[in-house]
Amino acid sequence: MRNYWALFGKDVRRDKHLYVLLAPYMVLFLLFTVLPVVISIIFSFTHFNMLEMPRWIGWENYSKLLWNDDVFLIGVKNTLIFSVVTGPVSYIACFLFAWLINELNPKLRAFMTLIFFAPSISGNVFFIWQIIFSSDSYGIINGLLMQLGVIYEPIQWLQDPKYMLGIIMLVQLWLSLGTSFLAFIAGLQTVDKTLYEAGAVDGVKNRWQELWFITLPSMRPQLMFGAVIQITASLAVADVAMALAGFPSVQYGAHTIVTHLVDYGTIRFEMGYASAIATVLFVMMLGSNLIVQKLLKRVGE
Repeated sequence: MRNYWALFGKDVRRDKHLYVLLAPYMVLFLLFTVLPVVISIIFSFTHFNMLEMPRWIGWENYSKLLWNDDVFLIGVKNTLIFSVVTGPVSYIACFLFAWLINELNPKLRAFMTLIFFAPSISGNVFFIWQIIFSSDSYGIINGLLMQLGVIYEPIQWLQDPKYMLGIIMLVQLWLSLGTSFLAFIAGLQTVDKTLYEAGAVDGVKNRWQELWFITLPSMRPQLMFGAVIQITASLAVADVAMALAGFPSVQYGAHTIVTHLVDYGTIRFEMGYASAIATVLFVMMLGSNLIVQKLLKRVGE
């Protein structure tokens, strides 16, 4: 251990200008990312209502969360269904669209990138989907189906638990071409073109083999970054659910872990319990990211 710290001190002295440049980011990262996470984990073992001093209660919040909170379990089920469906689909869609658009000429590529990226940076895009899935006969889907004679009375799309989760998945997929999509576009443009020539000499015969053995291994950092973004977005879904299905949703049909966190953290102000919910979500995200990292290491093998 002493030798390790001696080597570390030697590295710091040798590259001190690099550590000076990194210092502002590291200080901000520790203050506004690491420290809040640590404090939240500590609060998760306390009873804290924002009015009294935190009182240590050990594992009581987690016991209540996992064994006595049926609404939280509904949120876990909905979140897992949502993430299993939208996470991989949106990740693959981001890469495929980026791969296809990257083949276009620069001007057309820039235009198509803007078209695909626009929904993720727009304002209140949920208003459009509220009109499309409006529960009266003036809603676009209801009006079309009634005109075709498929249905004879409007369907309560955003109030019926049978439909609301699927609609939220659809909207989230529409919004998913965001940061990951741009990262993949950037990664594809940094692939060394001479690798394709070398691959052709070594026996790479078609575009799919180029993709698997050359393109994907060359952009592992972007693939990892995109995976982290998509996992986080799929497990932390809340805004779409609350905007379309309301809060709380009918029979908790669109309830997620984050909406449960919002309920206890910003409405009931049970911060200890909310911190326990946040910690469980943090563990789920961390575990998912570790699994994805292991899978991405096998790309190109």
